Amino acid sequence: MNPGAPPAGLPGSAQRDPAWTGRVAWTAAALALLWPLFRSTEFQPWRMFDSRSLEVTGQFLRGFLPPALAPDFLAMVARETWRTVAIATAGMTLALLLALPLTLASTRVLSMSALSGRMAAVPWAIRQGIRLLLIGLRSVPELVWALVFVRVVGLGPTAGVLAIGLTYGGMLGKVYAEILESGDTHASATLLRNGCSRLQAFGYALLPQNAGELVSYTVYRSECAIRSSVVLGYVGAGGLGQQLDSSMKMFAGGEVATMLLVFLALVALADRASALLRKALG
Repeated sequence: MNPGAPPAGLPGSAQRDPAWTGRVAWTAAALALLWPLFRSTEFQPWRMFDSRSLEVTGQFLRGFLPPALAPDFLAMVARETWRTVAIATAGMTLALLLALPLTLASTRVLSMSALSGRMAAVPWAIRQGIRLLLIGLRSVPELVWALVFVRVVGLGPTAGVLAIGLTYGGMLGKVYAEILESGDTHASATLLRNGCSRLQAFGYALLPQNAGELVSYTVYRSECAIRSSVVLGYVGAGGLGQQLDSSMKMFAGGEVATMLLVFLALVALADRASALLRKALG
């Protein structure tokens, strides 16, 4: 008996993957779509490895050594690092204050009129308006909001706090509503039918079963807020990013290297703290 032969009674075609044709077709379609997209962006990564590019890259990286360690400079970096964390924290606080009421108002499972199966016209219109507001808030990048608020309130951390608060408020509100609506809604519907308020249904039914996922996403967004607060400094929103921009314009590579190392440590600490919190939540 030939060990490589198909089992008796089965045709050779039965050994083929029935989904093979579909996978090949989808792969070909994806390549046909991606090719013109990459062409339009002039994506040519191999150009980074020619002799001229490697020479320029080497000169740029050598300018980072040694890192600046002067006491007065390190004291300034410590102050701006603290300000960066403060911008991210205040921005996330503002985002939560904005997202929580909008989430409760836009979540279908907390609607009294939806208990009968079809939501009434006025509540439906209100919820659609709130969802459009959330789309508008998150569709504008925080960098654009920061540029707007720098013109309104001037240079400084206030513009960064407002920018993070608005953009992240829209993001949190959308994801919070999706998390609440994707879980088991039987308990909340039962409470609403028995005369409980929306807040009671949220606090006793939806929040306990979705708390882990809600907190996990909030912690993730807090990490992103720290990164965003550094980027916003480039448009005058204060913090470590503004000092990083100034040092790069002055070609002070050692100062840039020190601030990049501090920023790396800051993000690593935020990542570690979020991992510990997720572990504590189970």
